[in-house]
Amino acid sequence: MKYNRLPKNQRDALSVYVKLMRAANLTTSKIHGHLRDDNLTVSQFGVLEALYHLGPLSQSELGEKILKSNANLTTVVDSLERKTLVLRKRTEEDRRRVTVYLTESGTEIIARVFPRHAEIVAKAFEFLSDEEKDILSNVLRKFK
Repeated sequence: MKYNRLPKNQRDALSVYVKLMRAANLTTSKIHGHLRDDNLTVSQFGVLEALYHLGPLSQSELGEKILKSNANLTTVVDSLERKTLVLRKRTEEDRRRVTVYLTESGTEIIARVFPRHAEIVAKAFEFLSDEEKDILSNVLRKFK
């Protein structure tokens, strides 16, 4: 069925979806470009940031925090471990549980990169008033 023959509620939903995805993709590319300067991917940054702010986490907890599958997260943590930015340890109580820790090098890089990231995010959203940011935040919280 062609777009113009769809029911209005479907056309409206598709229109909102396309606008949301365009805004998300544009904003993501603007915000995360600086990570290349530190040889980090978006996922690697997400892991480092989560560990920096939340402390050591199991791989499954990390996956939930940064919205990555266990398989994908394993690849990300492997690459961070090769860069000596994180360290994995099996817990004594449950050998299946692997906890990921920031190393000193990992702490140094995220402590340097995160403030710059926060500035870039703030700049990317400065075109919105405080009220508009609140409204957008409240609308986005409805997604579950």
